[in-house]
Parts: sequence; C-alpha cells; structure tokens
Amino acid sequence: MTDPNADPAADFIEATRSSYDAIAPAYSAEHPDGLGDGPVETALLTAFAELVRTASGEAPVADVGSGPGYVTARLNALGLPAFGIDISPHMVALAREAHPQLRFQVGSMTSLDIPDATLGGLLALYSTIHIPDADLPGVLAEFHRVLRPGGYVLLAFQASEGEHIHMTERYGQDISLDYYFRTPAEIATYLTAAGLPPHTRALVEPRDQQKWGRAFALAHKPAEST
Repeated sequence: MTDPNADPAADFIEATRSSYDAIAPAYSAEHPDGLGDGPVETALLTAFAELVRTASGEAPVADVGSGPGYVTARLNALGLPAFGIDISPHMVALAREAHPQLRFQVGSMTSLDIPDATLGGLLALYSTIHIPDADLPGVLAEFHRVLRPGGYVLLAFQASEGEHIHMTERYGQDISLDYYFRTPAEIATYLTAAGLPPHTRALVEPRDQQKWGRAFALAHKPAEST
C-alpha cells in the first residue's frame, strides 16, 4: 500500500532499516539476482569495473545498499575486490549466506565506516532512492570522502520528477518506507555539487508494466581532489 502524500518518516534511517529487515526473506527470494541479463545494466557494470581497475588498480569497491548481495557478486566476478554494505542486518545475514566467500557489513550510507580516500569505486543501485532530498547532499559528500582521487561512483534509480511515495505494506509485511524518485538531470546536479562530476548518464524507458524508467549516473572524483 502506498501513500503518495505522506510526510517522510521522522527517522528515515531506522524506518528503512526495520522495513528491509521485515521484508528481507521475501525480497531476497524474489530477487536472487535482480539484474538478470539486462544488457544495459551488464554493460554499465562492465564499464564501471574497467574504469575502476584503470584508475585505481586493486583498491576496494563498496556496493552500498547491497541487499541480497548479487551486485557485489557480479562485481567480484568482474575482477573487483568488492564488499557489500546494507542498513538491514537481516539483509546482510542473507547476503552472507548466499555468498559466503564475500564480505558484507551493516552500515548506513549517511555515515560510512570507511577511511577517507580508500575506495577505488562505489556503487549504489536503487538505494539512494530512500534518501530524502535534504539528506542526499550529505550522502554524496560521504561518497566523495571515501573515494580515492580518480575513483568512480555508479548510481541507479527510478527516474521521475519530484515524486515521493510512502509505502506501508510490502510482501504482506507492515513497513514504513519512503521512495524519492528523481530525474537524471537532478542527480547530475547533486553529483556536481558534491565534487563528483558526471561521466555518463543513461535512461531506460519504462516497458511492459513498469511505471518508471530506470536511470544510471556514472561519475568520478577528479584525480586532483583531496
């Protein structure tokens, strides 16, 4: 059930954590590999991996909002030393069970437990959609902080202008989850302000029963950044 007119949760971090804890088993069962064989996603992940390897060598890569861990596994298959971070302890436990050879940890993108300038790359696929507009600059500042100069960030998000949805039920569970959909141009503006100039943008138009298109933004931290 959704309520498009609802106000954001007072504590969106805790609301997001508890909501994904509640739906983690059903979500993971439905999305064991949510990328499927999508050619756009596959091509962008491959390009991201090649850019990170060229710019940063063996530096680690963070999959932020890793959920069941399938993107982290894809990155490792592409030769990147990737690890996953998710706000939901239940999601992290399921990711560890599904991919025991990989590292997953509980954490929030609003305050990453990662030293400054240590990551060669960071991606957040369909996870920044839960961040309110007022908090998104701080999240992107965190991404900038943990990236090495020359590192890359890849975002994916549902594309819509100024649309906010509050969901109170999913998979038969009571939740309190907010979704903030933005246009590629809006995300490019946020990234630029955070010192992460956009490199590439892509938009996949809605198809079949999809209501929203899927957008991707690839950006980088300039080599001269500190």
